[in-house]
Amino acid sequence: MKLEQAIQSNKFKNDVHKAHLNVLYTAWWLKTITCKELKEFGLTHEQYNVLRILKGKLHDQMCVKEIASRMIEKSSNVPRIIDRLEIKKLVKRTQGEADGRQTVISLTQSGISVLDSCTNKINKLMDDTVSLNNQEAIALNNLLEKVRIKEK
Repeated sequence: MKLEQAIQSNKFKNDVHKAHLNVLYTAWWLKTITCKELKEFGLTHEQYNVLRILKGKLHDQMCVKEIASRMIEKSSNVPRIIDRLEIKKLVKRTQGEADGRQTVISLTQSGISVLDSCTNKINKLMDDTVSLNNQEAIALNNLLEKVRIKEK
């Protein structure tokens, strides 16, 4: 769907302004369809993100601060997200070996299973929904990184 149809407007200051709105709208749309898939597993996209981060360090434990630094949405309340994942028995908290004052988080076997199932659904969703070939995806990635060149 064209952006103009989606937001029912064709008044843009310029093409850069339209691109900005297009990125925001597309991010919202992708998040929305992803959340629908994750709902089946009782997960939010933030919880899914934490599980993916932990899987990236599968045999290592991570502290909350390190998880927070890798989040897509930096304003997420990571301790609260971990609380909810712990209640669902998808992660566990333990004391750090190097520093007993530090709390570290790791995936449980159940967490790995749920993450694998979610990831299969999300991958299928992206394959069925996103109409880009590999070259187009590379070009889009390069353009998006160019947009964020001044990111700190």
